[in-house]
Amino acid sequence: MTKTYFISGHKGAHDLAKRQDLTVDCLVHLDITTINKGDTVIGSLPAHLVAELYEKGARYFHLAIDLSNEDRRRDLTADEMEARNARLIGIRAAFFEGNP
Repeated sequence: MTKTYFISGHKGAHDLAKRQDLTVDCLVHLDITTINKGDTVIGSLPAHLVAELYEKGARYFHLAIDLSNEDRRRDLTADEMEARNARLIGIRAAFFEGNP
Protein backbone atom coordinates (compact mmCIF):
# COMPACT_ATOMS: atom_id res chain seq x y z
CA MET A 1 0.00 0.00 0.00
CA THR A 2 1.43 3.37 -0.99
CA LYS A 3 1.47 6.33 1.36
CA THR A 4 1.60 10.09 1.11
CA TYR A 5 4.08 11.83 3.40
CA PHE A 6 4.04 15.55 4.19
CA ILE A 7 7.55 16.42 5.34
CA SER A 8 7.62 19.53 7.48
CA GLY A 9 8.25 20.52 11.05
CA HIS A 10 6.27 23.75 10.63
CA LYS A 11 2.79 24.02 12.10
CA GLY A 12 1.73 26.47 9.36
CA ALA A 13 2.55 23.90 6.67
CA HIS A 14 0.55 21.21 8.50
CA ASP A 15 -2.39 23.62 8.82
CA LEU A 16 -2.11 24.44 5.11
CA ALA A 17 -2.21 20.74 4.19
CA LYS A 18 -5.39 20.26 6.23
CA ARG A 19 -6.95 23.43 4.85
CA GLN A 20 -6.33 22.31 1.26
CA ASP A 21 -7.76 18.83 1.94
CA LEU A 22 -4.53 17.07 0.99
CA THR A 23 -4.85 13.36 1.64
CA VAL A 24 -1.81 12.73 3.82
CA ASP A 25 -0.99 9.52 5.70
CA CYS A 26 1.98 10.87 7.69
CA LEU A 27 2.99 14.38 8.80
CA VAL A 28 6.62 13.71 9.70
CA HIS A 29 10.28 14.57 9.36
CA LEU A 30 11.86 12.59 6.53
CA ASP A 31 13.25 9.12 7.17
CA ILE A 32 14.22 8.10 3.64
CA THR A 33 14.35 4.42 4.64
CA THR A 34 10.56 4.38 5.14
CA ILE A 35 9.78 5.61 1.62
CA ASN A 36 8.79 2.94 -0.90
CA LYS A 37 8.13 2.74 -4.63
CA GLY A 38 4.87 4.49 -5.46
CA ASP A 39 4.83 6.65 -2.32
CA THR A 40 4.27 10.40 -2.61
CA VAL A 41 6.34 12.89 -0.64
CA ILE A 42 5.38 16.55 -0.22
CA GLY A 43 7.77 19.09 1.28
CA SER A 44 10.66 21.47 0.72
CA LEU A 45 13.60 19.11 0.46
CA PRO A 46 17.17 19.59 -0.81
CA ALA A 47 17.95 18.30 -4.29
CA HIS A 48 20.01 15.28 -3.20
CA LEU A 49 17.09 13.93 -1.15
CA VAL A 50 14.66 14.54 -4.01
CA ALA A 51 16.99 12.52 -6.25
CA GLU A 52 17.04 9.69 -3.68
CA LEU A 53 13.24 9.67 -3.59
CA TYR A 54 13.10 9.53 -7.38
CA GLU A 55 15.62 6.67 -7.46
CA LYS A 56 13.40 4.77 -4.99
CA GLY A 57 10.41 5.20 -7.31
CA ALA A 58 8.59 7.76 -5.18
CA ARG A 59 6.90 10.93 -6.45
CA TYR A 60 7.91 14.31 -5.02
CA PHE A 61 5.90 17.52 -4.86
CA HIS A 62 7.75 20.61 -3.72
CA LEU A 63 5.94 23.11 -1.49
CA ALA A 64 6.88 26.34 -3.26
CA ILE A 65 6.22 29.67 -1.55
CA ASP A 66 7.13 33.14 -2.85
CA LEU A 67 9.15 34.36 0.14
CA SER A 68 10.62 37.78 0.76
CA ASN A 69 13.97 38.11 2.52
CA GLU A 70 12.08 39.01 5.71
CA ASP A 71 10.06 35.76 5.50
CA ARG A 72 13.06 33.44 5.30
CA ARG A 73 14.02 31.42 8.36
CA ARG A 74 10.80 32.05 10.22
CA ASP A 75 7.67 29.95 10.59
CA LEU A 76 4.77 31.20 8.52
CA THR A 77 1.13 30.59 9.32
CA ALA A 78 -1.14 28.89 6.79
CA ASP A 79 -2.68 32.31 6.04
CA GLU A 80 0.77 33.79 5.35
CA MET A 81 1.67 30.84 3.11
CA GLU A 82 -1.52 31.25 1.08
CA ALA A 83 -0.88 35.00 0.77
CA ARG A 84 2.56 34.14 -0.65
CA ASN A 85 1.19 31.84 -3.36
CA ALA A 86 1.92 28.47 -1.69
CA ARG A 87 1.60 25.70 -4.28
CA LEU A 88 2.79 22.18 -5.04
CA ILE A 89 5.14 21.58 -7.94
CA GLY A 90 5.99 18.04 -9.10
CA ILE A 91 9.74 17.51 -9.46
CA ARG A 92 11.86 14.70 -10.89
CA ALA A 93 15.55 14.48 -10.14
CA ALA A 94 18.35 12.03 -10.79
CA PHE A 95 21.96 11.59 -9.77
CA PHE A 96 24.69 12.04 -12.35
CA GLU A 97 28.45 12.22 -12.18
CA GLY A 98 30.68 14.94 -13.50
CA ASN A 99 30.82 18.69 -13.48
CA PRO A 100 27.91 20.84 -14.61
